[in-house]
Formats: sequence, C-alpha cells, structure tokens
Amino acid sequence: MNIKDAQLAVDEWIKAHGVRYFNELTNMAQLTEEVGEVARIIARRYGEQSEKESDKDKDLGEELADVLFVVLCLANQTGINLQESFDKKLDLKATRDHDRHHSNKKLK
Repeated sequence: MNIKDAQLAVDEWIKAHGVRYFNELTNMAQLTEEVGEVARIIARRYGEQSEKESDKDKDLGEELADVLFVVLCLANQTGINLQESFDKKLDLKATRDHDRHHSNKKLK
C-alpha cells in the first residue's frame, strides 16, 4: 500500500468507525503519546534501561503503526498529500545528503 492509499484507508476507517476526526490539537497530543510509547520500547529493549515485565509483550510494530495512523489523520484533516510531500522530501534528501553521509567518518 502506498501512502496515498493509506491516507484513503484511514479516511474510510474514520467514516465507517469513527464519529469524525479528532481536532488537530487532540491528534497532535495523541501523536505525542504514541511516539512516547515507541520511545519507551526502544529505550528499554534496545537502550540501557531494563525492560519491565509489563513491557516485554509490547509490539514495536503495532506502536509504530499507531504513530503512522495519527500522522495520516493529521495529513488528511489538514489537506496534505503525504505521498507527494514524502516523495519530494526523499528526492531532496537523496541529492542534499548523498555526499554528506558518504563523507562522514563517524559512519565508517
């Protein structure tokens, strides 16, 4: 599924299962909460903090999908074509950062 189709799928889900989109500020708070859940898993599973027993069953993929869902909601409700924006960003990064990363001694 491409990003355009994902935006459409989220919009269809909202229409079928939700009452409406939460407002942008609520979705921003929701996004922050979901990113926090991802950060907690990463910090405890891959970082130096010990993982609590209650966190061991947390699914990182599911939490990342939660982040993506809210990002797609925000894009939909603000009229952003995220596919177009992502494609432009990827092109920019490919031209701007190609030599920079290959020249970075820290990455060798």
